[in-house]
Formats: sequence, structure tokens, C-alpha cells
Amino acid sequence: MDKVILVAGATGDLGSKVCIELKRRGAVVRAIVRPESKSAKISRLRDMGVEIIQTELSDISGLVAACEGVSCVVSALAGLHDVIVTAQSHLLQAAIKAGVPRFIPSDFCTDYTKLQPGDNRNFDLRKTFQSIIDQSDIRATSIFNGAFTHVLKYDIPLLNTKEHRIEYFTGKLDWRIDFTTVDDTAAYTAAAALDDSTPRYLRIAGTQISPLELADVAKQLFGSSFDLRERGTLEAFSSYISQIRKEQPEGEHALYPVWQQMQYLYSMFAAQHTEIDNNRYPGIAWQSIATALN
Repeated sequence: MDKVILVAGATGDLGSKVCIELKRRGAVVRAIVRPESKSAKISRLRDMGVEIIQTELSDISGLVAACEGVSCVVSALAGLHDVIVTAQSHLLQAAIKAGVPRFIPSDFCTDYTKLQPGDNRNFDLRKTFQSIIDQSDIRATSIFNGAFTHVLKYDIPLLNTKEHRIEYFTGKLDWRIDFTTVDDTAAYTAAAALDDSTPRYLRIAGTQISPLELADVAKQLFGSSFDLRERGTLEAFSSYISQIRKEQPEGEHALYPVWQQMQYLYSMFAAQHTEIDNNRYPGIAWQSIATALN
């Protein structure tokens, strides 16, 4: 019998692609969608053969019904405390009540186990849920993919295509940053959801690239040299972020305020994979930075 996988956050970019990859691998896929979700996104899921369960993430009985007969829950939810901690806890509680053996939380990010509290607000929320799920009886597997490669298209300081500049921090010119595309993360997650022997953590990186190496790639892609610019120490940057955060308290209620975007950049240079698990599932053609940016 084909395994039944339940996906939460299936109307989002990563969640929808996880559904596609699961269907490609022969799984029976269910998706939890909120009643207010856009009909076009729900229709696309139905068209690919996904069973739709419309329920609120606060409705434990509805979530339990959705979890019946499921072998793994995959959460691709995004949000603040009300989603990452509260809603995922409701989903976890329902999965346990329904006897689901495995749970993949929405930990698709830099390896937050190597960061300190306060380094990244959004990762701290994931750490809070980590402590909750690790006290439960369910088997959890977090997939750390580093940063999503598409952030390099947003002219962040690490790759500013408008000014042809690459910024890095003191002593970090050769620091190799982990990047993975959403497509590759989805493919790997689908394979992990169907694998009953996954460990607590899996670490992947479609590309590991330093600012120095990125300058060479950028020159090839854009036809001219990029200026490598040191912007001071990582510690000074952290202090600056704290200052901006204090000055912008309204950002505490936003998913990506300016200071949170800075924290993501900080995290890229503060934590990296020393070992990766890319080879666990053969057949994934990991996309390079050059391919992803073209």
C-alpha cells in the first residue's frame, strides 16, 4: 500500500512543490488548507491528485481526522509564534492522537542548532518548537537546507548586482555559505518523508560557496567584475542589528522586518554545514548557483 503523507502549508511555494515531488514518488498526498485559502491554489493541488482537507489549524478534531492513516506529517508552514509554535503544536498534538509515527517540522533554514538565542528571531521560534517536539513521542526529522538560493536574486549585500558589489565580514572571505533551491529542498523533503529511517537532523546544500568564489561566478554571469568589500566584524554587525531592532519595535509583529532580514545575512556567516547528507537520496540533480541565477 502506498504511504499517505500529510502536508501542511501546501498552498505555499515549498509546500506545493513537496506535494508534486511526493506524487512523483507514488505517495498518497493529503493537504491541510485553511477555508480562506485561495481557490486557484486549492484547484492546482486537486488537479495534481492531492486530497484536500479544509480545516483551521486551531481545530484539533479536524486535524486529527486529517492525520488518520498518515505515515508522516510534513509542515511547510511559515509565520511567527502563532504559526511556528502554536499552530505546529496543534498539528503535532493531532498527529500524536492519530498515531502518526513521524513529523518533519518547518525547519527549512540555516542550521539553528549552531546559533545562539537572539541571533535570529525566526529561528528562535523554530528552536521553541524543537523543544516541544523533542519532548513528544513522535519521531521528528528537521531538514536544514541553509539559505534558499533565490535570496541571491534580491540584491542583498552578499550579491548586489545593481552596484556590482559583494560584501563579507572580517575573516569570512573564504567562509562557505550553504544554499539550496526550493525545488531541490522539496525533492529531498519528499524522499525523507517516505524514508522511515531518517535521523533527527538532515543537512543539505545544493551549493556551498564563499564570497570569494561567488565573485567569480558573478563575473561569469554578469560579464564584469564585482567589488569585494569587507563590512566589518560579524560581532559589530550583530550589535547594529540589535540597535535597529530596538528602534523598530513594530517589526516584532512582521515576518521579515528590516532587522530580521539582517539577521538572515548574519546567520549565513555564523553557521554552516560541516557535513552534508546530499547523497542519502540519489537522483537529485542539485542546482548550482549559476543555474539558479540564470
